[in-house]
Amino acid sequence: MATTTPDIQRSRSAKSASRPGDRVFSGLSRGSGITLLVIMAAIAGFLTYRAVLAISKDSTNFFTTFEWNPAGSPPVFGIAVLAFGTVVSSIIAMAIAVPVAIGIALFISHYAPRRLAKPLAYVVDLLAAVPSIIYGLWGAIFLVPYLDGLNKWLNEYFGWTYIFDKANDGPARNLFTVGILLAIMILPIITNVSREVFLQAPKMHEEAALALGATRWEVIRMSVLPFGRSGIISASMLGLGRALGETMAVAVVLSPSFLISGHLLDPGGGTFAQNIAAKFNEANEFGRDALIASGLVLFAITLLVNGAARWIIGRRKEYSGAAA
Repeated sequence: MATTTPDIQRSRSAKSASRPGDRVFSGLSRGSGITLLVIMAAIAGFLTYRAVLAISKDSTNFFTTFEWNPAGSPPVFGIAVLAFGTVVSSIIAMAIAVPVAIGIALFISHYAPRRLAKPLAYVVDLLAAVPSIIYGLWGAIFLVPYLDGLNKWLNEYFGWTYIFDKANDGPARNLFTVGILLAIMILPIITNVSREVFLQAPKMHEEAALALGATRWEVIRMSVLPFGRSGIISASMLGLGRALGETMAVAVVLSPSFLISGHLLDPGGGTFAQNIAAKFNEANEFGRDALIASGLVLFAITLLVNGAARWIIGRRKEYSGAAA
């Protein structure tokens, strides 16, 4: 009787399991995964414990109060403004960065000549290595003054949308500027990951489409983009993670205030990371508990975003040869 394929696979698995190197590697891999889970649980436990202390001392609603006064008596903690600023600035950054990054990645991987593609990819890699404080200084010295004209133009022609209605005069130290700066910062991350995914697209599919008379764009639309969809989502989530947690660049550019306003061109706003960096040294014991509690909210938002991304990627596995 002939040996079936499952029998052969079981035999190979048994032989692999009997090798010392395989057993060591399996144990190290399992231990690394367990260690990661323990670290995540320890971080979540610490943040939760300190957050409970802060909420128990808060005299108002921790989640909806538009004020941050942990030194007051009774203390007042509110993270509504911080949640609004963090989410809005990240949405602006993603709306700008993702289409541009995908375009750059496609140009490098499928359009640019090799002599141009390699130097351009190298420049993008260098942009990912620039420290965030450098981006912040550049944003404060160069970007903020030059965005005044754009703010006036948006106010003049798109002020009717309410979002671009500039109600208060002042420099462009607002969430819109922060969103643009964050888009520049996450652009190389999304570009690099997307480029590597696009380069892994099956060449036979592309050649078959070209042989059938498809144009270059039709090849990309029918072969490359469907294959790289899960990779694009993963790259976008990596960029979003940096946008949500960016600290120094936002702290240098933004003029913080505890007001929720739909006028994105007005000075003011705040993010979780920026507020923690600005307030931590001067905060008392209660204030530090409140800052840690706001960090817990940011931690939860990040986990939810990444969980949603993994769910989307799981539903799109059929588009990725690597995930098959």
